[in-house]
Amino acid sequence: MRLRAAFVGLALWAGAAFGQQGDPAQAALAAAEQLEQATLALQEAEGARDRVRALTETVRAFEAGLAAMRDGLRRVSIREAQLSRRLRAREDEIAGLLGVLQTIETSPPPVLLVHPAGPLGSARSAMMLAEVTPALAANADRLRQELDEVRTLRLLQQSAARTLEDGLRGIQKARAELSHAVAERTDLPRRFTEDPVRTAILISSTETLDGFASGLSEIAEGGVEEGSQADISASKGRIALPVQGVLLRRAGEADAAGIRREGIILAARPRALVTSPTAATIRYRGPLLDLGNVVILEPQADILFVLSGLSEVYGEAGQVIPAGAPVGLMGGAAPETGAILSPSGEESGSALSETLYIEVREGNRPVDPETWFRTDKDG
Repeated sequence: MRLRAAFVGLALWAGAAFGQQGDPAQAALAAAEQLEQATLALQEAEGARDRVRALTETVRAFEAGLAAMRDGLRRVSIREAQLSRRLRAREDEIAGLLGVLQTIETSPPPVLLVHPAGPLGSARSAMMLAEVTPALAANADRLRQELDEVRTLRLLQQSAARTLEDGLRGIQKARAELSHAVAERTDLPRRFTEDPVRTAILISSTETLDGFASGLSEIAEGGVEEGSQADISASKGRIALPVQGVLLRRAGEADAAGIRREGIILAARPRALVTSPTAATIRYRGPLLDLGNVVILEPQADILFVLSGLSEVYGEAGQVIPAGAPVGLMGGAAPETGAILSPSGEESGSALSETLYIEVREGNRPVDPETWFRTDKDG
């Protein structure tokens, strides 16, 4: 706690000394505060009445805080590198400036007044010195500020390493507690109970997602109860994506192998939390064909959201879950502190190394998911 407070204090001092809104130090400060709030939320989630919801919000808060910290530290590193390069490039100029300032400072007044050309030369020299001195002082002051900023930014990076470690440990704990809370949850309504034998038969007898989706009704014991009466058509085109990420490939766009798919592909961070975009029934969850772990949600009758590429999946087929309920985690390994602190880490592609495939089916026919989801990417 004291370490985080020290980091916040250092960032506050740096922001006041050097910046305004958008300053790298201020960005790092905001991220540290987000991580602090996420840590407090994790403590409060212990006694929450709905622990699943509280822990889901906590994991999201940690994800947002860590993402902000990555961005803030990348900007700090870039700023520090720019200043260091600028100072190295001006070494000769700086050495000359320091030499002039030291000469003026150490020379006795009588020597400064003597000039080989006599009184007129001395007068002219005095006038020139009077004009040059303010510029020299300004350059010296600017140099002093840049050197101070470099030192402060380096201290920020050193302090941030431990703040990041606290945040990474916090999110790991929150994810573990969330998995446990989901497994223990018994208060969700259920539309049907999955028949594991029929599910296995359906999986083995189908070769495509189309075939599996059309046979979903076969995996329930006694059939599925009356279809969902929900209507999400009013939210069409405005539904939030199930994971924090960016649109990597649109429906119908060929990938590197020339394969075109009916859904969209999102790039997400390793171990990112995936949530249900709306209230929905879990129609299937688990491994399927070559799609990895899949979650199939039914938000309303004849509409299916297919999410594939998860490492872990939550819930049970037949459960009716609220909007924002956790349905799984992305795969991959969480980055180490050193990788996050690297100024090139965000640009290397490793930060968004996992992919989530989203397909939407209406009446068992695939449709463009962007007609339902808000992707925030211009055409």
